[in-house]
Amino acid sequence: MGDIAMTVPVLKAFAHQYPQIKITVLSRAFFRPLFEDIPNVDFFEADVKERHNGVFGLYRLFKELRELKLDAVADLHNVLRSNILKQYFKSNTVKFIQIDKGRAEKKALTREKDKKFKALKSTHERYADVFKKLGFPLNLRDAQLSSKKELNSRINEIIGADTRKWIGIAPFAAFEGKMYPLDLMEEVINTLDLNGKYKIILFGGGDREERLLNKMEAEYRNAVSVVGKLSFEEELQLISNLDLMVSMDSGNAHLAAMFGVKTVTLWGVTHPHAGFYPFGQNENNALLSDREKYPLIPTSVYGNRFPKGYEDVMRTIHPEAVVAKVEELA
Repeated sequence: MGDIAMTVPVLKAFAHQYPQIKITVLSRAFFRPLFEDIPNVDFFEADVKERHNGVFGLYRLFKELRELKLDAVADLHNVLRSNILKQYFKSNTVKFIQIDKGRAEKKALTREKDKKFKALKSTHERYADVFKKLGFPLNLRDAQLSSKKELNSRINEIIGADTRKWIGIAPFAAFEGKMYPLDLMEEVINTLDLNGKYKIILFGGGDREERLLNKMEAEYRNAVSVVGKLSFEEELQLISNLDLMVSMDSGNAHLAAMFGVKTVTLWGVTHPHAGFYPFGQNENNALLSDREKYPLIPTSVYGNRFPKGYEDVMRTIHPEAVVAKVEELA
């Protein structure tokens, strides 16, 4: 989800700078709400679990896309499915440009020996490079952020009328290597709750996360969990109205950044140098694990690999530092 959310400011920049060009976004139906307010952008559903599943399903998808009479394809993903589509489009002589993910550079950044610790090109810039190769150079400084959305009645009922600052907290990540320990996050929530100045809104997904966040909601007077209560579109509405988001190096950080919401990110065995920093956010909003104590950081791009002894790198980010950053920015 984070990768897809990162395309939004780039596509907004494209739509603003080339208003005469029509774009069709190909993705799973779940992500349609991300693109609904971008001018000249249509959405085409890839049903990768059924209709467009497998090699033959992808050929069916290619034939459906061919009916759109596309002039070019910008592959911002460069994975197995899009590589198969590329072969089909080659036979149709449609220009097909793929993102350069910088895999060799990222390998050098994350390896243990002879690590090359330097900031790499951001994913947003890599997306823009694809359009440049298609003949559409982009100025990302001119990117338009998504507008704040109106809250519907169901969201208002869940959150309640509250004039305090709304602080979103998304404490989970896909991999343990980039997830702040829950006991430390509870210290953060407890301090913010006792402060009384904030409405704390908890974000997550799945049964386990729902149970854990519901427990926190019951324990802290000023906290409310929205897991399992809102659609993805409604979550976007809510995120757009936050005063601040606290997130891991994960999708929720990019969703908040889409709307220009100030976003505090917590980093474990991953690092902003890999190019996944939320769009438009001040670099001082990142709280990093201690590289002096754990010099092999980053150990992976996605947080799925780390050496023995690196299980607790995020404990070097003290709850007091997280609270202080929230109070500084909110």
